[in-house]
Amino acid sequence: MAGPNNSYIKKQKTEKRLKKRREKEQKKQIRKENSPGGGLENMIAYVDKFGNITSEPPEEQPSDQEEVQD
Repeated sequence: MAGPNNSYIKKQKTEKRLKKRREKEQKKQIRKENSPGGGLENMIAYVDKFGNITSEPPEEQPSDQEEVQD
């Protein structure tokens, strides 16, 4: 007699777990969309040939580079 009741409880727990997982994914997506950081692209900094930190990548020109000898 405990069989049908037991399967009903398992079904309830499974549905509750799936609902909680979906809500968690939705919250994660909302946080990701509203994050002010913007990701890795906004965290990268470059150093120019004078040693100053800039947000733009340097333009590669062979004439600007100096060869270092050991």
